[in-house]
Amino acid sequence: MKMSSPTKLRAAHYRTGETYDFTFRDGKLVEQKAVRGRAELVFGPGFFDLQNNGYAGVDFNHPSLTAERAAEGIRGMWRQGCTHVLPTVITHQPERMELLLRTLHAARKEEGIGGSVPGFHVEGPFISPADGARGAHPLHAVRPVSVALWKGLQKATENSVVLLTLAPEVRGALPFITRLRSEQVLPALGHTMTDAALVQRAAAAGALMSTHLGNGCPQLLHRHANPIQAQLGCDALSASLITDGIHLPAEVVRSMARAKGLARTVVVTDSMAAAGAPPGRYTIADMEMEVGADRVVRQPGSPNFAGSALTMDHAVANFARMAGIPLADAWDAGSLLPWRLLDQAGAGLGRAREKGWIIAKAEAGILNVRATWRGKKLLWLEG
Repeated sequence: MKMSSPTKLRAAHYRTGETYDFTFRDGKLVEQKAVRGRAELVFGPGFFDLQNNGYAGVDFNHPSLTAERAAEGIRGMWRQGCTHVLPTVITHQPERMELLLRTLHAARKEEGIGGSVPGFHVEGPFISPADGARGAHPLHAVRPVSVALWKGLQKATENSVVLLTLAPEVRGALPFITRLRSEQVLPALGHTMTDAALVQRAAAAGALMSTHLGNGCPQLLHRHANPIQAQLGCDALSASLITDGIHLPAEVVRSMARAKGLARTVVVTDSMAAAGAPPGRYTIADMEMEVGADRVVRQPGSPNFAGSALTMDHAVANFARMAGIPLADAWDAGSLLPWRLLDQAGAGLGRAREKGWIIAKAEAGILNVRATWRGKKLLWLEG
């Protein structure tokens, strides 16, 4: 069998600056060797998106989703350096959510996909029914905590839901948060109208994170007594931020990162099918959205945006620029810190995972990914 010609890339470690030559051949990393000298490229751990509703034209929440199509969407993420992801299912009727989770779980058996999907994120349905706080989640499907519903979701994935977002004011939420921790699932607060006292109780019960802090809430709030300030001031909670420059302006990202500290701030895309795809019309579950050249996701005929077309390479680069921090710290927020949060919950995924890596060109506030691999398996190589 004839072997292909090798591809060699020289890159410096994103944090230490140590230079290595990487050799790829026949779909594998065959050599990594420390060398002297400088490099134009940079390498570091692969990105891990904790919240992703779809990619490359594939909607993870549409009832027509197939395992093959889900796998296509996940493979599309590799081009932007996302080696790991928690595909996210949002609020709907239990039967629909179970169907989607079964399909996504089946996609893990597709070629190369299992190692990139360590688990799933369920966002809802135990969230606030209030307009604004509910976001794009359908009101008819919002409900109080149901352990039976939760068991059905976990059964659909063979207990692979590792992150669940809920509102702490929903009936039954606090004991359920404690239950999630006992099951080694990461409880996150989101789509909530909670107050500071309840946030503290939720943290005491075991909540560890705020999902897309600053979003999933009404446009108009009390200037002090509001769910953003309540979560921002709780040191027990880390926060995920959507750093597309649309969901949060730069000064808000900078303030939130300073309040939480870089060790407790992660970046996510909260993307839908338009991410990694050209402008056009795409779905989020039963809703049709339009994405223009500005990459803003809107309901047709409405100036309001809904969802994200963000990719992880841009999320990380944007975070560095918006928060005014070194690229290495922003890189950690999109790669190592998500694993640490799941480990904090006891999921153990960080110890069991097949590590992902990327090589990229960093210039003018942009990351252009050149190669992506997981373990020794090459996932994507430019050209």
